[in-house]
Amino acid sequence: MIAVADLDLVQGSGAKQLEQLRFLHRVARLATTAQTWDELLETVVDETRDALHADVSSLYLVDRDGAYLTLAATNGLDRFQIGRARVPYGEGVTGHVAASREPTVIRDIKDDPRFLWVRGIDQRRFITSMVSVPLVWHDQTVGVLNIQTERERNFSESDVAQLGAIADLLAGIVEKGRQQQEAEQRAAELKAIDSARTELIALVTHELRTPLAVVRAYTDLLSEEPPLDGRSSRDAERRSRRASWHDGTITQIERLDRLVDSILASVRVVPDQPASVLPTDVEELVTEVIDGLAPILGRHEVIVSGGVRLHALADPPRLRQILEHLVENAVKYAPPGTHIRIDWRMAEGAVRIGVEDEGPGIPPEWRERIFEPYARRDTHTARGSGIGLYAAKRLAESIGGHVWCEPAPGHGARFVIALPAAAAV
Repeated sequence: MIAVADLDLVQGSGAKQLEQLRFLHRVARLATTAQTWDELLETVVDETRDALHADVSSLYLVDRDGAYLTLAATNGLDRFQIGRARVPYGEGVTGHVAASREPTVIRDIKDDPRFLWVRGIDQRRFITSMVSVPLVWHDQTVGVLNIQTERERNFSESDVAQLGAIADLLAGIVEKGRQQQEAEQRAAELKAIDSARTELIALVTHELRTPLAVVRAYTDLLSEEPPLDGRSSRDAERRSRRASWHDGTITQIERLDRLVDSILASVRVVPDQPASVLPTDVEELVTEVIDGLAPILGRHEVIVSGGVRLHALADPPRLRQILEHLVENAVKYAPPGTHIRIDWRMAEGAVRIGVEDEGPGIPPEWRERIFEPYARRDTHTARGSGIGLYAAKRLAESIGGHVWCEPAPGHGARFVIALPAAAAV
């Protein structure tokens, strides 16, 4: 038969365990619903301090290089030191717990030589007792959770077990939250770098336009010759040579001007405004592109084979740009007198538009690289700037499409753009 005192002890123990379970559930819920990293850590230290009826709760996280632990959150110490106060790994109580991965209980810190007064932390409040537990995730120490009291306190095994349970629960939450925060920070840094790069390139290339225009104007002035007025030149050879120099200089100036255009295109590939996606008649758009590029298609025979009339969901101006880039690429690399084929068909619920040439083709190892900015594969037939295919890929992505390269039947390259189908008649 159980004595009344024993029954009260059992009931008290059960009530305490229930309270601990409720606390762990509350911490897990609050931690997983925290909106920010700082809110998550504040939740950890606040709830932990209150649950163990302590005066101070502090969370230290191991730096990525593993040399120090940095104060990440505290409730009771100087909050100004968050992110500043550091403890060497393996030193002090906190560093020792991180290295040993074993909980440590200290009844009076004055009697423990391991206790390390962290420089910079407000210690006007005299700490007497503390318990420290490691946060371990996937066999790796990610931090240490400390509880401290002003008055001497003999922390029980139950207290240590409860703090250990909190640490076990929080280790994964804290580490994943930390990884997410670091990933977001890296993404923000990369975005800032990309934005600065874009701004710099746009500024530099824009500033090149004025000196190019000036050089062209002076070149035209230097090339001016007195009119012959029906008489023959006294030095026809010299006159012809000066004219050829002028033409050559103008050609190089125009080349530089086109290069500036290409660089600007690489940083302004996709317009700022969102795409206006609507059902687009593929045959009609292909016809417009061919008519618009007629001057550069003169030395090639264009073969159009579309079959049934198809409509793709696309932004017509952007799809036109994509096709222009693909056709210009075919003209650039296909020898004069060869065929350029444009076709379209339905496949797997999408409209696939193909632009095929009879050029040297694309080796397998280049079929992904050619869509990278400034990646170009020079051949004996042409040299590219590495912008057109990159622009085509970015524009396709902006309207929900996809562009890739595949070998053409026989020889040559075939570029395909796939877009959601609106209708097939």
